[in-house]
Amino acid sequence: MSATEVELEYERRCRAMSPAEKMSRSAAMLAWTREQMARRIRDAEPGLSDEEVKWQVALRLYESEPEVVKLIEEHLASVSS
Repeated sequence: MSATEVELEYERRCRAMSPAEKMSRSAAMLAWTREQMARRIRDAEPGLSDEEVKWQVALRLYESEPEVVKLIEEHLASVSS
């Protein structure tokens, strides 16, 4: 299959999914992304607690939203203390 054929097949399959299937797929992809980020954080900083890792993942996910980052950093500071 060429790249165009692959793209067309992907689009066809996406259009065939119900809204519930699309939401389920999106949720699964987000969960996978969070797991991968948590693994990388744990590899880099093995001494972090599960709670600290959770907030570090959130920090990376929302790094482009300054108000959210501020809230996450406040929570992270209380967890780290």
